[in-house]
Amino acid sequence: MSTSDPLRYTRIPIADGSVAIPAVGFGTLIPDPVATRQATRAALDAGFRHLDCAERYRNEAAVGDAMQETFKTGTVRREDVFVTTKLWNSNHRPERVKPAFDASRRRLQLDYLDCYLIHTPFAFKPGDEQDPRDEHGRVMYDSGVTLMETWQALERLVDDGHCRSIGLSDVTLPKLREIVTAARIKPAVVQVESHPYLPEWDLLEFCRENGIVLLAFAALGHAMEPRLLDDPVITAIAQRVHKTPAQVALAWAVQRGTAFLTTSTNPRRIEENFDISALPEDAMLEIRDQIATSVRFNAVVETGVPGFIPRAR
Repeated sequence: MSTSDPLRYTRIPIADGSVAIPAVGFGTLIPDPVATRQATRAALDAGFRHLDCAERYRNEAAVGDAMQETFKTGTVRREDVFVTTKLWNSNHRPERVKPAFDASRRRLQLDYLDCYLIHTPFAFKPGDEQDPRDEHGRVMYDSGVTLMETWQALERLVDDGHCRSIGLSDVTLPKLREIVTAARIKPAVVQVESHPYLPEWDLLEFCRENGIVLLAFAALGHAMEPRLLDDPVITAIAQRVHKTPAQVALAWAVQRGTAFLTTSTNPRRIEENFDISALPEDAMLEIRDQIATSVRFNAVVETGVPGFIPRAR
């Protein structure tokens, strides 16, 4: 059971003041629909009030079923849950944005979405094929649309009233600057890989200056080598504060001003990931100043193709 430490209930205001995003978020990148449904129910039962979804995950219907099952019990209300989903690369052309958004909303069984993100800044060949490739196996990009044109189509979703906020995912700081400079409706959320091995301090500072929430995925390093949760700085702090290394890394994320996503199909691990507590200031400084490892685990920011980078042990 979770205790009452307020850190896990942190909500970060979105710039326009319409809503605040729960800092502790549950990611739904789970391949099996049955496991998705069970894990989403477990996350809501554990206390998560922020669900991150995507057209690309191909499981929005299972997430929608889990939400509706939970709402029917009366223990959680729709208005208490912040739901994000994402526009996939093959739907960047403006005329494809609203149909894609409406399809996600139908699968999730929701009247409105709290946030809609452009999954990556890379446009793929438009169509139903999510991973279009040529005869040589190379990704087929779409040069017929700009990111700004796609962004303007998202702005119109906000105007229509079914989308409370919009943002970007897997974006670099230079690309984010371009959108912030030109946008009529500024990004509310930017979702990027971030953890103590990839803190993204410059991006975080820019987000702070512009009222943008930085939402960290792979907040625990995705169990890849080098293993973040085996880092001696993290493990020493965990022992000192009587928490797990995962709880330390997640508390660090919230205390430095970001939201985070974590994913699991294990109910005990789901509860553990919600059960975070504030770290002492000296622990925060140790993580910032004593961890020298610098690693990006996912190359999607460079290509638009999702995929964690394999590394030999």
